[in-house]
Amino acid sequence: MKVAVYKTSGEETGRTVELQDEVFAISPNDHAIYLDVKQHLANRRQGTHKAKQRNEIAGSTKKLKRQKGTGGARAGSIKSPLFRGGGRVFGPVPRDYSFKLNKKVKQLARKSALTYKAQGSQIVVVEDFVMEGPKTRTMAEIKQSLKSGDKKMLLVLNEPNKNVYLSSRNLQGIKVVMVSDLNTYDILNASTVTFVESSIEALNANFGQ
Repeated sequence: MKVAVYKTSGEETGRTVELQDEVFAISPNDHAIYLDVKQHLANRRQGTHKAKQRNEIAGSTKKLKRQKGTGGARAGSIKSPLFRGGGRVFGPVPRDYSFKLNKKVKQLARKSALTYKAQGSQIVVVEDFVMEGPKTRTMAEIKQSLKSGDKKMLLVLNEPNKNVYLSSRNLQGIKVVMVSDLNTYDILNASTVTFVESSIEALNANFGQ
């Protein structure tokens, strides 16, 4: 599959790049996508939630009233879950939500997500560009020129570029990632996936195995 290479101004350069069918034209596996996105979101959870049980509540342990003869239910302690301010029954405790996912499944999920984007003509390739310094306005103009508009744009770089990152940090609807950090969730969450030209070769090398 060949796609045109654009300038940052939105004009075509006249060149094309080859997107490997092994990456951008496979038979998508929806279940692999589900598992990879589920793992990604689970790994983002802090898991620091905590509710006190009755043995952790500060309060008297004195029996509130005699066991029998009051006409009401028996009550042993003010820290009972039945009373306001008492401990919580089976409340949340700190835990780790992350789980293991096989490397081949994650690779299949990423390829499937890229295939869906390619089928929807949501893959854009822009020539490598250099920013002399952080400039939010310049990055906003590039995003507008590449027909992303107000839509979410995922910009994939081949190597770290501090100026590009700082220029996009204050813009809504744009995320900059390295090709090595590309994940299924970010691909699907973006309306358009924009690759710099040099990142295509790295992507084909990493994902085309």
